[in-house]
Amino acid sequence: MKLYVGNLSYRLTDAELEEAFAPFGNVLSAKIIMERETNRSKGFGFVEFESKEDGESAIEGLNGKEVGGRAVVVNEARPPKPRTHNGGGQRKRY
Repeated sequence: MKLYVGNLSYRLTDAELEEAFAPFGNVLSAKIIMERETNRSKGFGFVEFESKEDGESAIEGLNGKEVGGRAVVVNEARPPKPRTHNGGGQRKRY
């Protein structure tokens, strides 16, 4: 089960995120999303558990609780929205 974790401290590391979720079950991965240009945290990340039960336990145990000095938002991750190609490319000139 993959979880979305929001309102993370910008100083939190992947290892610290994993450590916060480890008491709830077998963490397969913990990744904080970083900005490409600055390599700074975007303030959210994802934690993946081996089982749905462990993920649900983590939601119940950590949603609204303090992790790294901030009250985090924890819920089940939704699949990413399909990307649209709005802008960024060259316009056709007629």
